[in-house]
Amino acid sequence: MIWLTWRQFRGAAATTGAALVVLAVALALTGPELASDYSAGITACARDGGCGQFFDRFFDDYQAPFQAATVIVLLLPALAGLFWGAPLVSRELEAGTHLLVWNQSITRTRWLAVKLTVVGGAAVAAAGLFSLAVTWWSAPLDKSAAPGFTLMDPLVFGARGIVPMAYAAFAFVLGVTAGLVVRRTLPAMAVTLAVFAAIQIVMPLTVRPHLLPPVSSAFELGPENVDSFGKSSDREFPEVILDSAIPGHTGAWVLSSRLVDPSGHVVGGDGAPVTVRVSVTSGPCAPSQQAQEEGRGMDGCLAEINRLGYRQRATYQPFERFWAFQWIETGVYALLTLGLTAFCFLWLRRRLS
Repeated sequence: MIWLTWRQFRGAAATTGAALVVLAVALALTGPELASDYSAGITACARDGGCGQFFDRFFDDYQAPFQAATVIVLLLPALAGLFWGAPLVSRELEAGTHLLVWNQSITRTRWLAVKLTVVGGAAVAAAGLFSLAVTWWSAPLDKSAAPGFTLMDPLVFGARGIVPMAYAAFAFVLGVTAGLVVRRTLPAMAVTLAVFAAIQIVMPLTVRPHLLPPVSSAFELGPENVDSFGKSSDREFPEVILDSAIPGHTGAWVLSSRLVDPSGHVVGGDGAPVTVRVSVTSGPCAPSQQAQEEGRGMDGCLAEINRLGYRQRATYQPFERFWAFQWIETGVYALLTLGLTAFCFLWLRRRLS
């Protein structure tokens, strides 16, 4: 059975191996230069004290390949479910070749177990290697990522660490399950794609934020958490747009960021502009020409807004929980994978003839 499974799978394995080699060569050629640019930039900005500007510029320069590499790792589990899992059994059921194997003293359980072990193990290994290669290459970018692209953010979290292997295992077994139930390859692939995509959307939106209780706290306004600052449309009060970042908590996954007034009431936030009741015609929010030229206008006005009691109220998951989330989510997908595997064996023994 191992030999037969390998003969049926070797074409897909060769294609995936070739893709991995191409990716590894591309990352190996560009990775050292990327790391060198980051190291040189850190050294320079440490002397000048402008590392914030360096991080923004450095990430902007490499954002396109960073996103492309991340998307590759995110798509791999879905591709494993579509092209390895869904056809694995449904193709044989359509052609009737499974009956030939069962008549060669091969039990149904052994037939399915070998297929799941060989092909499923290859899917998990491929996801792990792709994730490892991309994680190594993107390490400097992960350290300088803009809000929305940090390791804890949903887009990047699923392409780092160990969860890509859990996704691949689940997607593969999901495809096998769909193939067993539907018994036709194309419908099984469609079902696999729809279910896997739905779960991958639901998990970061509704489940992952609550894997551990989120932290809520209030923070003063400053350059770290204010995205833009200026006069509102009526030009009487300043307008503030909060950023999805928290002072002193670099890399945190911000679930909500709102501005509260001195009485503690929410006045807006989550990326929406908020008008603050502070005069821009007099006082610190109406800086002198000299202050504007020296760039002190925003700092003085924010200090006045903080003095009046305005605060950022944020709910977030700290960056320090990254590996805890990785292990918990991997465990969730492992349980789902084991449940689907047990269902496959039960369906094979009782419903398939």
